[in-house]
Amino acid sequence: MTAKPAYRKSAAQKAQDAARDRLPIRAGIQPDVPVTGDVVDLYSDGACDTTKGHGGWATILDYKGKELVLSGHEEGTTNNRMELRGLLEGLKVLKRPCQVRVITDSQYLRKAFTDGWILKWQRNGWKTAGGDPVKNRELWDELIEQARKHALTFVWVKGHAGHDQNERVDQLAVAERKKLRAK
Repeated sequence: MTAKPAYRKSAAQKAQDAARDRLPIRAGIQPDVPVTGDVVDLYSDGACDTTKGHGGWATILDYKGKELVLSGHEEGTTNNRMELRGLLEGLKVLKRPCQVRVITDSQYLRKAFTDGWILKWQRNGWKTAGGDPVKNRELWDELIEQARKHALTFVWVKGHAGHDQNERVDQLAVAERKKLRAK
């Protein structure tokens, strides 16, 4: 049996991937008026023990080198719900419209905005492509409301790959999840 040669991406392919991971959200989920306010980096993550439903979320907002760290936990939840909660809680604390760069390791969260999943769900009466109801609808509704206030762009980073802020929000989310185990 011969080993397959390692696939290496060209510089052009890497640049194309990087550009795709920095996409603005789709029309229809954006502010009506262009947002020219402050630039804020928002790092968020969620964690969940799926067997027990113990979940935690965390967000770090970075504005001009100043940080605001938020975190919390929920029982009877899922990892996707915690990913959504992390972003939502971060957006809710912003006092005025901002240009928000969302840095996440969640493809589910990113693609819902950048690949138009939310718009498709809305057109389909909040049903997935398979005809099932979209989970966490109330959180999606709140996220849409927030996305219409701020100019969001999404940057996907690979989870557990050494990105400092992504590692921090992951550790905070896991710590919140573990608080429920102690109860």
